[in-house]
Amino acid sequence: MSRFGCVLVEHFDAAAVERCEPALRESPLAIINASAPTAKIKTILEANAEAREQGVRPGITETEARARCPMLVTRPWVEEYVVAARYALLEAALAVSPRVEDGGAGLVYVDTVGLERLIGDPASIGRRLVHQARAVGLTARVGLAVSRTAARVAAARAPGAVTVIPPGRERAALARAPLAALDLTPDLAATLARWGARTLGELAALPRDGLAMRLGPAGLRAHDLALGLDRDPFRPWTPPPFWEEAQGLEWEIDSIGALALVLETLLERLGQRLAAVALAADALEVRLGLASGGYHARAVSLAYPMGEVKPMLTLLVLDLEAHPPPAPVTRVAVSAHPIRTSAGQGGLWQPPAPVPRDLVSMLARLAALVGANNLGSPALGDSHRPDDFTMLAFSPPVELEPSDHRGPRGWRSPRQDPATPDEPEHRLALRRTRPASRVDVETAGERPARVDARHVVACAGPWRASGEWWDAEAWARDEWDVVLGDGTLCRLARDRLTGHWYLDGVYD
Repeated sequence: MSRFGCVLVEHFDAAAVERCEPALRESPLAIINASAPTAKIKTILEANAEAREQGVRPGITETEARARCPMLVTRPWVEEYVVAARYALLEAALAVSPRVEDGGAGLVYVDTVGLERLIGDPASIGRRLVHQARAVGLTARVGLAVSRTAARVAAARAPGAVTVIPPGRERAALARAPLAALDLTPDLAATLARWGARTLGELAALPRDGLAMRLGPAGLRAHDLALGLDRDPFRPWTPPPFWEEAQGLEWEIDSIGALALVLETLLERLGQRLAAVALAADALEVRLGLASGGYHARAVSLAYPMGEVKPMLTLLVLDLEAHPPPAPVTRVAVSAHPIRTSAGQGGLWQPPAPVPRDLVSMLARLAALVGANNLGSPALGDSHRPDDFTMLAFSPPVELEPSDHRGPRGWRSPRQDPATPDEPEHRLALRRTRPASRVDVETAGERPARVDARHVVACAGPWRASGEWWDAEAWARDEWDVVLGDGTLCRLARDRLTGHWYLDGVYD
């Protein structure tokens, strides 16, 4: 048997503003139209419960609302607030069930079939949904029933946070609900009211054949909804690839310090959404609306998926300090790419991984000092040319293969057998000179005889290598290992294209 839950947030436009300004939850709040800011008469679009208790209703003017409620706080309607709160509610429900449906602003339907084994009885599922909505800054009421219509009416009319309608009691539970609970078209609602049907019970009592004859499919659909039957298919909602929080500014910002305060507020709301569904962000993007009419966008890749506000704020601030906006800022939007992280255990012979927060902060500071292009993990290129490498984005060390029993620096682990006679315990290490320094070399034939006036006792070589002869980056060099008179064992390199000699390294 199908079973659904309905998550309802009343007065959603006001709840979206309260989510951005939690201090307004205990104050009477009204949302006014911002489409005509220069208009002399502004009307109320929405009001929270505290304002409605004092007579503030949508449709009245702001002057009349202040006369009824002198302590009224007004805010303009902002589309970004409503859209972000709508997505946050959907994501909170998605953390409970993999199948949710977007029913409109402040309304989410949840398929609860199979959740009893994971969470418990329907009341426990409802409490989990209320908790998830509260985690993203929204106060919701939840109804659970066999049909979505019955669950929505239960959530709207019941006084408690969670209401459960037992199977088979849908018609009785809907009987006293007003006809406006079905969101019918004005013409259909007026027709039914003329017939004397003002509640769902009175609509359900009308003869079905007569409704079909006089009202057609619209009348039959209204009759089904009054009986608690859903004929419309369930349309699962898919979250967008990027989650965004945006905020308009009442004044222009021209300093990074003031901009950082706005970024911190937006990142806190994003962090709440990520934490509610146990996700992390691996990329951030900030988009700044400028007073000049343009935009300034910056993308920041995270070295490690995270949801903490402070390291993400540090990354954004450092990047904006290096690439400041060309004009004062009037709007700020921050988006994050959410991913699911899997917990793992470090290897026995691997050094402990750094704390992600400390790692990202350190990488951000290093990037500010040396530049983002000079920071990363070196990767060897497919060439014999010395120092042929590319810089990749830094990533924590990976665990060694199970067959490799050497320690993180090549040390022999206790599991490995002791050294055999054919394998010496001590080996020479070449300490390379970077950059290689020029030296004066006297030769006898091709073999080096003196290095900076120091006599060469013995030498081995040359080892010749060349490559990219077909390109302007062609290279060719000879390498020699030489022992000097003072006992120094070093490696020399001769550039065959220029004839210059270099000290490539010294053996320890």
